[in-house]
Formats: sequence, C-alpha cells, structure tokens
Amino acid sequence: MARGSMNRRDLLKGALALGGGGLIVMTAGGEVVAASSKLSAKNMPTPYTNMFRRPPVLMPAAEGVDEQGPFQKYRLTQKLAKASILPGLSTTIAGYNGIFPGPTIRVKQGTRTEVRICNALSDVNTLNGRPFSTVTHLHGSASLPQYDGYANDQTKPGQVKTYKYPNWQQGRTLWYHDHNHGDTAQNVYSGLAAQYHLKDPYETAQLPQGEFDVPLVVSDVAFNADGSVAFEPDGNAGFMGDIIMVNGVPWPKMKVKPRVYRFRVLAASISRSWRFALSTGDPFYVVGNDAGMTPKVNAVKSWRQGGAERYEVLIDFRKYKVGTKIELQNLSNKNNVDFANTGKVMQFEVVADAGAADPYQIPTTLDLGPQPYANRGAVEVNKLTPDMATARRRLRVERKHGEWTVNGETWADVEDSGFKRVFGNPKPYDVEIWDLVNESGGWYHSFHIHLIDAQIIARNTTSDGKAHPWEGGGKDVFYLGENETVTALMQFTTGDGNVGGRYMTHCHNLVHEDSDMMIQFAVGDLENNNPITMDPAKAETEAEMPAAYAASYPLGT
Repeated sequence: MARGSMNRRDLLKGALALGGGGLIVMTAGGEVVAASSKLSAKNMPTPYTNMFRRPPVLMPAAEGVDEQGPFQKYRLTQKLAKASILPGLSTTIAGYNGIFPGPTIRVKQGTRTEVRICNALSDVNTLNGRPFSTVTHLHGSASLPQYDGYANDQTKPGQVKTYKYPNWQQGRTLWYHDHNHGDTAQNVYSGLAAQYHLKDPYETAQLPQGEFDVPLVVSDVAFNADGSVAFEPDGNAGFMGDIIMVNGVPWPKMKVKPRVYRFRVLAASISRSWRFALSTGDPFYVVGNDAGMTPKVNAVKSWRQGGAERYEVLIDFRKYKVGTKIELQNLSNKNNVDFANTGKVMQFEVVADAGAADPYQIPTTLDLGPQPYANRGAVEVNKLTPDMATARRRLRVERKHGEWTVNGETWADVEDSGFKRVFGNPKPYDVEIWDLVNESGGWYHSFHIHLIDAQIIARNTTSDGKAHPWEGGGKDVFYLGENETVTALMQFTTGDGNVGGRYMTHCHNLVHEDSDMMIQFAVGDLENNNPITMDPAKAETEAEMPAAYAASYPLGT
C-alpha cells in the first residue's frame, strides 16, 4: 500500500489505537479522525482557570561581529520532558530544550544566526514506533536549501546539526518546527514548535513592544486517561483534539492592562483551522501577516486562520473597565470537528495600570521600510504587479486514488527521481503567478510555499474576487477552503550569497504532508546547495553546553 493510501478499516484501527477515544467523523469532504480526551473529571482542565504564560526568550550562547557583520549563536536540545498540562497528571512531551512551546528566539534584522540543534530524543517515538529523527524548518526564512529543513535532511537521535539563518528579510513572526518526512505531524503534535521573531526598526517604531508584544502559539490536543497525548498515527485524513492550548496551557486567562496589545498569533495545529473573534464583538486591527507588517491596517470582527499561518493583531483594551473579562473565541470553520469547549481559546481580564494612560494611536497605514536587496532586483512584495511575471503556473491539490497529491504527484515521486523532479524552475529574482487550486471537494488545505513571500491577488470565493481583508501583506501560507482557488504573485528573492537550489511546497495540514502531499521546485541550478548532502547532521561529539549559557537558561524550565 502506498504511504498516503488508507481505507476505512485502517482509520477504524487508528481510532482503536486512541484507547477508545478516537472518532471517525464524516464531514462534507470525507472522514476525519478526532479525539475526545479519555480523562476523568478531576483531570480534565477547566477553561480560564490556568494563568497565561509566555515562552522564555532564548539567550545566545555567543555573539559578536566578524567580516560579514553581526552574528549570534544559539543552542537547542530536542529532548523528552514531563510537562504539567493537566491537573493531577504529567504529560511526556518532545520539546526544544524540553518545553512546549520551545523558547522564542528574537533577532535583529541583519544579524546572522547559527542555531545548533542536538537531537537527544529517544531512539523510538512512542506515537508511531519509528526512530525519533528530526528536521528543523525555520518557517518564513529565506534560508539556503541545506538549512531550510528539507524533509529528508534528517538529524537522528545522537546527532547534531547547526542551521545557519541570514535574517536579511523585513521584520516578521517566523516559527521553527519539525519537518521530518513521514513524522512531521507526530513530532509537531508532540511539542516541537516555537516562535522566532525577526525585528527591524520599522516594526519597532510603529507597533507595541516588550510587555505588550505577546506571542500566542495556539494548538489543539487530546489526552489519554494517564495524561499521555492521544494521536492516531497512520491516518491520512486529519486529526483534531478536544482541548485548546495557548502556549502549552489549556484555555488560559491573561491579565491585561488598559492598553493596546500586539498579539502574534500562530496556528500550530496539525489539522484544525480557526476563526478567531472577541466575545464583545469588538474588532481586531490586523497589522501583520506571514511576511511581517501589512501596508494597510484593517479592522476585522473575525478572521480565518489555517495551520502555520501567522497573523499579528492589535487589541485595544483601553475601552474596558477594570475587572472586565473578554473571551478570545474560536467560531470554527466548515468541516472542522468541534467539541464542547473548542469554541473557547483564552480569556483576558482587564486590571488596573498604575502608569500613565497609553497614548498609542492605532495606525491606518504602516511604513514597511526599504526592500532588502533592491539593488539586485528585489521588489517589496506589496509592490509586485502581475505584468512583472515571467511565468504562470497552476498547482492543483486533490485526493487521487486515495492519496493526497499536488498536480497528481507526491513526495514519493520526488524521492523516486533521486530528488530531481521539480514543479518549476525559476531563476533567482524571477516573478511568477501561481494559481493554487483546491480540487479535493470538501477538504480544506493550508498550503505553504518555502522561500518566498507572495501577494494574494485573487480569491475565487470573495464577493469582489480579491483577498480577504485580513490577507494583506506578504504570505507564505495560503488558506485553500473547500473548492477555493487563490492566485499568488511572488518573487524568488534569494538574497546575498544564495544562488538557489531545491525548495519544498506542501499542505500544512501536517497529516496530509506526512501522507506525501508535497512536491518541490528549484530556483536556479538544481545542483546548487544540495539540501541533503551539503551540510548533513553529524554525531554529537562536541562538549556540553557552556556553563554560563546553561545558567542563563536552565534546560527543562
């Protein structure tokens, strides 16, 4: 049987693997595996009883300036650890430095980073019985192919790989997560996900900072009676849990001051999509997207968000009296599987602020600053126009003969070609139009294109045929709802020293991705920067983390 093929019998077997908690739910598109946690009443978390927490910020192990400019070096260890997520129970997670989400990395534009990642996980992933190999993708970064998290560039237990990131792009919310082929859903679901903030002077000057710049990693999960995570390991339809977590805390409550807050919302779910709204009906102000700030600020009552998309929104808490409680809700979308409390996300409680009144004025437009590498032909994504395009390509996502495919092909076809088969081969700095077509009936797909930022210039399901109000600015993930077509205008900007190579494009419903719903394109010569052989993982032979660094960020905290 092909990797992506699965029949109803297999799905039912997977449901039994959930300890009786698995549900095969019929949606308009077919069967989706969902799980209601098998927890006793005393172990089931109650919405809005646990306090909100922010992931810690990772400190560099070394930093300095060399002939190429400023640099910082970081160290991360992927390892198993016990987490207190549920009342009265502990849960084993796989996390960067043993926590979920992993620590946030914050870097200034123009500062190169090296992130040394050691795989100290067990030899076997208990969710699927396979070796716990990993691949780390910095999602949203214009990295070289060998540092982009290519799905077959594995780091096995006991190995280490140092990823190099250029950080020349405009400020944005990125995230790093596992991308190991065939295991991405399980590995991310187990905890291998975290945010990475690229800072620049323009977003720093125009958007809230510090205490009022808040990362939100939103996910859904199900648990077995003993507190272990419940997951159907072989299904290719999708997986949705009944417990919503924000930064690893089920339905947290957050105390907020009467000020304007900026929230960096990452949908880290493996299959579920979201539609966020405030219980008051008040608007969010969308100021950022996958590729950073939006040139126009749009006020929306709700927005739709698929897995891996990032939205930056402002919420103005100045209008509420002290003691007011506001819910961040999930109105959900077609073909999601919803449970009793999946309509809740988190709660805000307004508290007194001893300081002066917040003078911040919510902007209507934002200055994104200059486009890096404009002297090499790079164009800021919002200034791309269709007449610049040198090619137009059609990319169809569909289910074919029981397999998830992209243009009728799968990653198995890429592997069988010796990793030479490509969907397209633009040159560096070429501009193209891609029509992303969802031909899979009732299925939704969150589609990701590596390397690029793109502008959505058309969507077939809106009243005016344009992007939704929240979709302004640059995108690298595209919500393809049921029978939707998105037209994306993109430039293949590689940056200084990057002559291109092979990059993946795939569905970010990670269960679909693991079922081979992934192909690749190449920028320039296919042989440049071979993503598997150019800088592979090596055995862990280096000394342990320096004592000074370990003291500044103790592992497992």
